[in-house]
Amino acid sequence: MKRFVSIHRAPGLSREEFAGNAVNVFKASAAKFQQSYVNLAEGFIVTIFEAENRDVLEEQFEELGFPVDEVHELQFAQSRAEMEGMLKQMGKI
Repeated sequence: MKRFVSIHRAPGLSREEFAGNAVNVFKASAAKFQQSYVNLAEGFIVTIFEAENRDVLEEQFEELGFPVDEVHELQFAQSRAEMEGMLKQMGKI
């Protein structure tokens, strides 16, 4: 499975509306929800999903009625500790 980051702009979305959508997002089978980062005051949502490919993810968003502004495939993820280890190994810090 590939990992994707998506950006959603939903001005005016309330916490209750977000929670109401969460059940269907969590249960979605074609694309598996991993993480979200949310600023409801600005209507800005970033999500991480696993899916076979970008088309499958976008179809899942469409079925959920979850508008998406951007979708990008991730090549890798890195924690702060992993970044520190990489930089030390490279002699950068």
